[in-house]
Amino acid sequence: MSSVRVLVGTKKGGFVLTSDGKRQKWEVTGPHFAGWEIYHMKGSPVDPNRIYASQTSGWFGQVVQRSLNGGKTWETMGNKFLYEGEVGNHLFYDGTQRPWEFKRVWHFEPSITDPDTVYAGIEDASLFKSTDGGQNWTEMPALRSTKGELWQPGAGGMCLHTILLDRKNPERMYTAISAAGAFRTDNGGESWKPITKGLKSPYELPDPNAEVGHCVHRIAMHPSRPDVLFMQKHWDVMRSDDAGDSWHEVSGNLPSDFGFPIDVHAHEPETIYVVPIKSDSEHYPPEGKLRVYRSKTGGNEWEPLTKGLPQSDCYVNILRDAMAVDQLDKCGVYFGTTGGQVYASNDSGDTWSPIVRDLPGVLSVEVQTLA
Repeated sequence: MSSVRVLVGTKKGGFVLTSDGKRQKWEVTGPHFAGWEIYHMKGSPVDPNRIYASQTSGWFGQVVQRSLNGGKTWETMGNKFLYEGEVGNHLFYDGTQRPWEFKRVWHFEPSITDPDTVYAGIEDASLFKSTDGGQNWTEMPALRSTKGELWQPGAGGMCLHTILLDRKNPERMYTAISAAGAFRTDNGGESWKPITKGLKSPYELPDPNAEVGHCVHRIAMHPSRPDVLFMQKHWDVMRSDDAGDSWHEVSGNLPSDFGFPIDVHAHEPETIYVVPIKSDSEHYPPEGKLRVYRSKTGGNEWEPLTKGLPQSDCYVNILRDAMAVDQLDKCGVYFGTTGGQVYASNDSGDTWSPIVRDLPGVLSVEVQTLA
């Protein structure tokens, strides 16, 4: 029987949750790196026991950790993230120019073909690549040269938080940056283009044709359809059917189209999940009811999934990297909250239960389906 491993990054350490294919009883280990912020943990699709973790401290800086045995033990990897060439400047919150400065790794994306290749999205936003298992990192500078001087941080910083690899076209990759926008390369990172046509940000960007500056919170796709993208924006849930060349809104009947995570069912490419939050100033569920919304039509028509979730006095948030799906049948869906709960559904979202409560605030959730 297959098993499942859930990797949870929190404000005070990383946790590894494991279960068999029934996903009813869970073993919790951790905290790994207790007291440190673990922004992201992700395993290699090629070598599932190889897991990368971003360990961050305001006092001690950034550390890249790697495990080769499924999170039982860890080793410190390379931590030099040096911008290539003339560093230059980007916009700051107040509109002034500031030099690029490395702060932390927000997201790891291991290669889908090579266990030694892994990508890292960092703050200040740039994309780095390692081909030796995380020992050495090299910037892919063409992304930052795509109008990078106009990029400006969002409330959480100017972070590259989404990296999507196209399984059908190894030369194609997508990234998303808060609050610069979404970008695509079709030549392995040699050049990039903004993919923002159809996005509207009237309060932040008076110019309706602005290519950069949109606050994209998250992008998701189904591996079998890499040209179809779903986006949770600062406001609006969006869809693209042409690899990001154009977007249209699919928020439909959601109670709020503000949120952070978005994900796609493992076996149903038109089934997508979001967790609406009341607003950009009130980061909690509308009416204090924690509801995951599911669309089985690729957007516009949404149903609330509430069974097992608190439906009163709930004021947690779910961050952009804190939702994941497994590959089992029925598909499992997982998300973590800033209140320290990790909820799981083993029936595609119909019912929910907490795997664990009272962790530190959850920053990220990833899941591995193990043979």
